Amino acid sequence: MPSPSSVWPRFRPLAWFVVLFLTVAALTRAALLVATGDGVPATAANTLYIFGVGLVYDLVTAIYFAWPLVLWLWLMPQRWHEGRWGRRAFAVLCLALVYLLLFVAAAEWVFWDEFQTRFNFIAVDYLVYTNEVIGNIRESYPVGLLLAGLLAASFALSWPGRRWRRSPDTTSTFAGRSLVALGWLIATVLVSAGLRSDLKERSDNTYVNQLAGNGIYEFFAAARASELSYPRFYRSLAPDVAFGRLRRLLQTPDARFVSDDPLDITRDIAADKPEQHLNVVLISIESLSAFFSGAYGGNPSFTPELDRLSRDSLMFTRLYASGTRTVRGLEALSLSLPPTPGESIVKRPRNENLFTLASVFNAKGYASEFLYGGYGAFDNMNYFFGNNGYLVRDRGAIAPERIHQANIWGVADEDLYTLALEEFDRLHAAGKPFFAHLMTTSNHRPYTFPTGRVNAPQGARESAVLYTDWAIGDLLKRARDKPWFDDTVFVITADHCASSGGIASLPVFRYHIPLWIYSPRHVAPGRMDRLMSQIDIGPTVLGLLGMNYRSRFYGADVFRLEPGRERAFVGNYQRLGYLREDRLVELAPRRKLQSVKPDFEKNGLQPELPPDDALADDAIAYYQSASYLFSHGLLAAERAAAPPALAPAAKTTAAR
Repeated sequence: MPSPSSVWPRFRPLAWFVVLFLTVAALTRAALLVATGDGVPATAANTLYIFGVGLVYDLVTAIYFAWPLVLWLWLMPQRWHEGRWGRRAFAVLCLALVYLLLFVAAAEWVFWDEFQTRFNFIAVDYLVYTNEVIGNIRESYPVGLLLAGLLAASFALSWPGRRWRRSPDTTSTFAGRSLVALGWLIATVLVSAGLRSDLKERSDNTYVNQLAGNGIYEFFAAARASELSYPRFYRSLAPDVAFGRLRRLLQTPDARFVSDDPLDITRDIAADKPEQHLNVVLISIESLSAFFSGAYGGNPSFTPELDRLSRDSLMFTRLYASGTRTVRGLEALSLSLPPTPGESIVKRPRNENLFTLASVFNAKGYASEFLYGGYGAFDNMNYFFGNNGYLVRDRGAIAPERIHQANIWGVADEDLYTLALEEFDRLHAAGKPFFAHLMTTSNHRPYTFPTGRVNAPQGARESAVLYTDWAIGDLLKRARDKPWFDDTVFVITADHCASSGGIASLPVFRYHIPLWIYSPRHVAPGRMDRLMSQIDIGPTVLGLLGMNYRSRFYGADVFRLEPGRERAFVGNYQRLGYLREDRLVELAPRRKLQSVKPDFEKNGLQPELPPDDALADDAIAYYQSASYLFSHGLLAAERAAAPPALAPAAKTTAAR
């Protein structure tokens, strides 16, 4: 058997690279910790946990990351490895790996600044849309200067290690090198089988757990978890129990189930007022957190126009978004469905011909449209809405000479609104009532907008909010002169909040979004202070219109829901939250379930509460059934006549 000394000279560069990798990873972790500020209390326990557990994840990630070096050092014959061109090629390989390592560290800083978390499913998702993501980076940062700086830093870090990399190899054999490569392979397999991303989640402070991870490792862990089967990964009830419970939860005073089939959630909704075929304009504003608005307690306020509008609007003060991405907001608003794990339904296969808000309006003789300020190929928006009852108009429908300003995400909000006004004029002239869902883009990094609109600098989030607010005011000013204005209901809300991370796994305060319903002739001003979910917006608007309709929505008209039954759904791509009063039930992969006390006001700890079996079963029933109905094609606009029978409880079903 070859001695270690015979192969050590060949593999010395590997030791150099692992030490460099661990150093950069630790410095990245330290920088992110500083950026977190008071989100992580400065205690010895937190520091030891972050850097101690972090070292484990860094070592594991280094094993993966170093494989290009391992393959070179294993396979390259001595005459090539020791030759002039071999040494130069190996130096370039080392430089490329160092550059990639520093590039990832810089990307982690940017990602943390935006989302307050390590790489996760959002980062994976964005890789599908490289044009938008790269364009966003180019418009937000001095990319050329940064890349040049990273290259200079890579040379600076690689140069001191040149002696380690040039250690002459006169003793190694292919057999000896193969043993090292085999050992590296065994180590890779063992750490892959023995270490999971969630093993680091031992602190009740999510920032601590995130900082203890490694961004590269988290990225690939998120990629593996992009498709999450509810019955495989989450706590479940026996199917007949889950659907029996769901039917009781969906039963409201205005609803009557059309059949006794436990899988059929179809209800006839009976209004308590005369039906009105008013136009409806639903505006979901990019990243508009409630705290930006003075009407919601924001100080300072960045929404003077919406603050003024609040006096004449029906304002909802306790509305919570379903998720942390635009597609989750679009899913909640169009499908009125809790956020199922993994990808949003907007982006999943077999998402055509579903029962949507447009299904209801179309059945009433409306023209339904989805209008987006960007290119709707992003996040599969055009396909989803175009195949679910909406006529789609996106940036491509706006002539370039009519665009006041645009960035990689889309045109300025005012240009989207101009397109919308023209569509409304056309539909009104044709004698058609209209339902339009508008999705804005201006309040998104790089936060650029037309000059002269607001007295605020380009490139800042608060400036973009001010512009977004100005554009809403300008839209309504222009709309008031239209013949259809008096018979139109404007519904103004957000797709999700401005940021998603926090100390808690599901920081409830982050999900708080605004909602104004404005129609001076038809909707009396007021305040609704009851807890409300984003999936309730559609049914509540339909209730205000006095519409009788057939529903497969999970949401409810908040005005018809009995007091004490209020609830909201908040989640990310893995963790599913069910909010009731002062308790948040959280479902997580590996069939984890816990109850915590939500913090509605600030970024604080959400301490664990004793279990409440009834609320836990309610949460499971909602999420388990929603996943089942979609995966079995039972959310169609026209339900199949003979749905599959309920399967018996799976072996993994939890006994409760």
